[in-house]
Amino acid sequence: MADHITDIAVSTSAADELKFQSEYYTQINVDLNEGAVGRFELGKEIFLWFKKGGSSKPITKLQLTYKDAMAKGLSDTSYEKIDKDLNAGAGGDYVFLWYFRGSGEYDTPIVDIQVTANSDDDQDATKFAAGWERLGCNLNRKAGGCDIYIWLKRAQKTFICDLTATDSYSSDEYFFKEGYIRVDENTNRGAKGGKSVFIWYRQTTAPRMALSDLQVSITDGENELYRLKGFNRVSQDLNEGTDSDNKVFLWYKRQETGDPIRGILLLLQKDAVSAYQKAGVTVIEKNINSGNKGKLEYICVNQ
Repeated sequence: MADHITDIAVSTSAADELKFQSEYYTQINVDLNEGAVGRFELGKEIFLWFKKGGSSKPITKLQLTYKDAMAKGLSDTSYEKIDKDLNAGAGGDYVFLWYFRGSGEYDTPIVDIQVTANSDDDQDATKFAAGWERLGCNLNRKAGGCDIYIWLKRAQKTFICDLTATDSYSSDEYFFKEGYIRVDENTNRGAKGGKSVFIWYRQTTAPRMALSDLQVSITDGENELYRLKGFNRVSQDLNEGTDSDNKVFLWYKRQETGDPIRGILLLLQKDAVSAYQKAGVTVIEKNINSGNKGKLEYICVNQ
């Protein structure tokens, strides 16, 4: 318990920093607004803090929101919001951090948190390959400046045991209650007319329960190929509502003889592909926004 993170906070002023220091929090010394420029000035200096071994139960999940509709499912399922905009003063999306203290089958305590700001692709790739999880949303989303991400490490190795996707917020409460984690970046980002589509996954500490293969189809021929190979299809089109005729689907397989999948990540920088591949991460080099004018997005899998 002493190694588990039990409390998390965000400072946006010198007074906040003094308060958290007096309460024995540890500061992550990366400005969450680094490089962001607001309409009139640089964004505020914002820092993330955490405490281990406090009186609270361990934190087991972190989520980010960048629009109001993303928040309802979290607030309805006992997630707690840190009500400080991580993009304050920077002019981008309003980004908020939420945390959850769970003790269910799909909850594994978090023991470390790090933040990277435009870090070296090789370092990020090595971190992901070593079992760190990256939250999906860039904290400087639409604010310019550095790409800033939160990373977390758990008390035990975890593996992805379930996978799904949604194109509306109506089922968010159900999936959060069932222990799913939402990848907080829209797979239709930047696509004209596209719905807000999110990938969700659930974790286990039992490798025998894990998924062992993940693929993406962007053509009818690939759909048929993966069906014949015995893959299961996630029914949600990741390009739902776009002006493209392409339908993009996730396919997965669960085999006891395969290498268990530990993590999944949306990669939005093509230049980073070689670094992740060099680190042993599988990059599915099929742009899930293929056929529309949305942002390039690749899915990475760590096994």
